[in-house]
Amino acid sequence: MLKQKKELLLAAVIYFITMFILLMSVYRFLENWHLSEFNFFIAGILVLLVALGWGYVLIVLIFAPQKKMENTLATLTHDIIHELNIPLSTIEANTSMLKKTLQNEKSLKRLQRIEDASHRLKRLYDELVYTIKKEIHEIEKECFDVKKVVEERVAIFQEQGRNPFVLVLHPYEIKADKIGFEQILDNILSNAMKYSKKETAISVTFKGHMLYIEDKGIGMTMRELLRIHERYFQGDEKKEGEGIGLTLVKEYCDNEAMDIQIESEKNKGTRVRINLEKVQNKCIEMQE
Repeated sequence: MLKQKKELLLAAVIYFITMFILLMSVYRFLENWHLSEFNFFIAGILVLLVALGWGYVLIVLIFAPQKKMENTLATLTHDIIHELNIPLSTIEANTSMLKKTLQNEKSLKRLQRIEDASHRLKRLYDELVYTIKKEIHEIEKECFDVKKVVEERVAIFQEQGRNPFVLVLHPYEIKADKIGFEQILDNILSNAMKYSKKETAISVTFKGHMLYIEDKGIGMTMRELLRIHERYFQGDEKKEGEGIGLTLVKEYCDNEAMDIQIESEKNKGTRVRINLEKVQNKCIEMQE
């Protein structure tokens, strides 16, 4: 959406500059032939009509096919997403009913694994819907409690039975894109777990307006630290992943006016600091 607005703005600027140059050229031409201002006015109207006609032709030739393609893609995406939601709802409904009838402990455990997998699939479905909507139109910002969101996301990671977490949080409301905020938290927490030993704790704390996420993992050298926001860059290529997580984190924080700083030392760990003061003020202003 933002990219499309920039393209339209650039096209408009180029168009008006071109028309201005054309009008000046006409004026110089008429001036050299010593024609009256009335004649210039008539010539200017004719040029303006030509400009409007040419502008309409440009819109029809360039933007109309693009708009048609976007509408077709949006409709197709909506239909696919709708179809994906049906089997997800069916799995959830049936696992819930089976839980009430099964008594065997082994069967219940297997059913629980199916249910957990369907919940993760539902989360991926929600994120897919969010990503598509973000490309089509701007996501509406909302006020939410960071403490509650952090606790929910950490609880999901704790289900993996891996690293312990230490939380020192207090209620703190901000106004932002909530799903996007959940995604950046997931990226940061996932990285902290990925590059830490299983027994080492990951801490998430609030200090004033700052949210800190800290691990005692392998850390990064200064050279690696300078490249962490590069798309597809990975500090350790042996680890799974595509190397785009922190790029998306940086893009989100820049768009939401959240200052993010990452400090790291090789073999000692990494600390991510996010300043939420500006987005907290937006929430306070809305409440007032």
